[in-house]
Amino acid sequence: MINIILLTHQRELKKKTNTGSLVVDALGDHVKLITWERANPSCELLGSIAQGSIALLYPVGDSKIISPIDAHQSYIIIDGTWQEAQKIYNRSSYLHNLPTVKIQPSGPSAYNLRRNQRPGCLCTAECVIEVLRHNGCDGEASDLQSRLTGFLNQSR
Repeated sequence: MINIILLTHQRELKKKTNTGSLVVDALGDHVKLITWERANPSCELLGSIAQGSIALLYPVGDSKIISPIDAHQSYIIIDGTWQEAQKIYNRSSYLHNLPTVKIQPSGPSAYNLRRNQRPGCLCTAECVIEVLRHNGCDGEASDLQSRLTGFLNQSR
């Protein structure tokens, strides 16, 4: 089983539309939620980065499409709106030297709880589902998909 680190913008913690909490509930000990602080990076996160075998799921110019061949033990996923995610990435130099991966969604996002969604982009839980599937964790991906579907149905 792989490990997921959710680097979460503080505003996300209070939003009812945040799907990061679904990831935490579904994956238990295999996920860490770390609140991003601009001036005070998490020592736990910096330690995980120093240990290696970790990648950042973030679509920058040289990101590789995620593949089981290039599997990492851990993945950092920025949990926030796209505007918040860009801010976190741009203001966190410790993320810039990590290997970056991206996903190619097989279809459009089912998440429609917020305005200003970017075409082709996924919510946090959908990103984690894709990472799990690409790393052979189909059971965990299916469980999280079921939780997300229930969450979306209740929130409409």
